[in-house]
Amino acid sequence: MAKRAEGPQDNEREARAIRRLVHSFHSTDSYGLLLLMIVATYVLATTLTQQWGPTIVLVAQIGTVWLALRTSQARRGLRGVAAVLLALATVAALVNLFVERDSHLVAFVFLAGSALYVVAPVSIVRHIGYRRDVDQETMFGALCAYLLIGMAFAFTYRSLGVAQADPFFGADGEGTLSQDLFFSFVTLTTTGYGNLVPAGNPGQSLAVLEALLGQLFLVTAVGKVVSAWRPRGWQSPQDEETADQ
Repeated sequence: MAKRAEGPQDNEREARAIRRLVHSFHSTDSYGLLLLMIVATYVLATTLTQQWGPTIVLVAQIGTVWLALRTSQARRGLRGVAAVLLALATVAALVNLFVERDSHLVAFVFLAGSALYVVAPVSIVRHIGYRRDVDQETMFGALCAYLLIGMAFAFTYRSLGVAQADPFFGADGEGTLSQDLFFSFVTLTTTGYGNLVPAGNPGQSLAVLEALLGQLFLVTAVGKVVSAWRPRGWQSPQDEETADQ
């Protein structure tokens, strides 16, 4: 079967697709920018080890969650819950800057970050669930929600590792935030390398819950998006003609 020659309409469609992609990474109404902020927060969390590190990470989380709620057009009730959590997180971040290192305070800072990252995916999943079309915004939104869930569990593990008397990972110690992020995403994707394992509860139970949520999310949200979405380049000429009508 001969390949269809590209014409002016094909070039224009490709140009529009590129413009939409670029726009999604700098618009506050797009999940592309939110995805970049999540990645930036992940990098900060794995590199900052000083006392003020958790404060910087928490500030980045506050900005990320604010953008997530704006982009997903969060409902009033959810915005109210998020406002309370944002206020608590801000207080925790400021106190951590001026108070001597205390395990309970650090644990609260990470717990506040975890709570923030629980609120955002709820709003995102609701928003993309009501979208009529499955496009790149839907894909970015699903990916953002998935990453936020993984990071929420990671910050919870870090909070437990700092607060509880026994080392979170047993013989491997209480762990670092970088290790907690690694363990969280290994658990969320059910990869299961086994090099880091919670020594007891509630860490073990949380890990089981995260694995279940990860599989449920992949089977439902991500699976539905991937099966329904086809980029312009994957469409047949008949599909393109129908879409242009």
